[in-house]
Amino acid sequence: MAKKSQPPARKIRYAVVGLGHIAQAAVLPAFAHAGNSELVALVTGDAKKLNELGKRYKVSALYGYEDLARCIERERIDAVYVATPNSEHLPIVERAAGAGAHVLCEKPLAVTARECRAMIHACDQAGVLLMTAYRLHFDPANLKALEVARSGKIGEPRHFISSFSYQIKDQSNIRLQAELGGGPLHDIGIYCVNAARSLFQADPIEVQAWTAASGDKRFAEVEETVTAMLRFPEGRLATFMCSFGLATTSWFELLGTKGAVCLDAAYEYTDPTEVTVTVNEKARTSTIAKRDQFASELVYFSDCVRKGQQPEPSGREGLADVRVIHALLQSIARNRPLRLAPARAVRHPSPRQEIRRAPVRREPRLIHARSASQ
Repeated sequence: MAKKSQPPARKIRYAVVGLGHIAQAAVLPAFAHAGNSELVALVTGDAKKLNELGKRYKVSALYGYEDLARCIERERIDAVYVATPNSEHLPIVERAAGAGAHVLCEKPLAVTARECRAMIHACDQAGVLLMTAYRLHFDPANLKALEVARSGKIGEPRHFISSFSYQIKDQSNIRLQAELGGGPLHDIGIYCVNAARSLFQADPIEVQAWTAASGDKRFAEVEETVTAMLRFPEGRLATFMCSFGLATTSWFELLGTKGAVCLDAAYEYTDPTEVTVTVNEKARTSTIAKRDQFASELVYFSDCVRKGQQPEPSGREGLADVRVIHALLQSIARNRPLRLAPARAVRHPSPRQEIRRAPVRREPRLIHARSASQ
């Protein structure tokens, strides 16, 4: 694939597309800590967000969604960060790629595998890079777990266990709307899937999932709680639970033949993470301080743009997880396990990808947006 070349010294110019919670709370503040990346333009359909956030971040290039291509051309945008609802990723990515911009897209990459493939194709045809925004692929705590798994300290890694849940209070939250790609599997279960795949450095060959519901009207369109099992080659298993109707949890444990590695607050970006490594029944716990994970992924992607090299995680990494999510949903619908064909051309993360940046001091005041749990 031909890639756009970039002058090696200058900052990569970004437009952030979609100004909901994750963009306001984490992506926009991250540019202050991403020295090779510059926030140049904001794109949304909400005039109040454009005006107030433009003033807050001293950005004068303000555009609606329909003007994305014009924004990219007029503002000499190198890359876009896509932070719209899941169901809107495909058209935004296709327009951005068609206008010649590299794409860093929030996960899940899309709602369906077909949409993921269309996004990959659009970027390949345009000669631009596509990266799925897996911030934890650069996170010191998660990469520490990967390093432990690969080192042999805990023996042969055999079983991954995880829980990720929180309460969503308002039924109007987009995460509870099926047509916008909501549901706990797409929104938070994907973290568990990606962590298991990363730690095993492999893809599942069989999956099964079950749901549990309390009858709460909040969950009229999406699952309330999902428990899943993934079977990997060489006798390895992963089990996880994700829910929008249970108390807050965010942890995983990888069990090996000699020990285990456990992360508490494994998937968070606002809290420190505790890493406990147990070998031969002796445990040692360390705490990794809060850090700016979004700045790290901006730094990494901008370096990829400068060098013209394919990122890890690429669009194919995003597709690999969406394939698993789709299979889990099909398993629920059919009430049986499903086999999966091997994923193609996927690179897994490496401990060498660690990038540390200072944390954002406090979450900014949100404008026409709500936190995930509201």
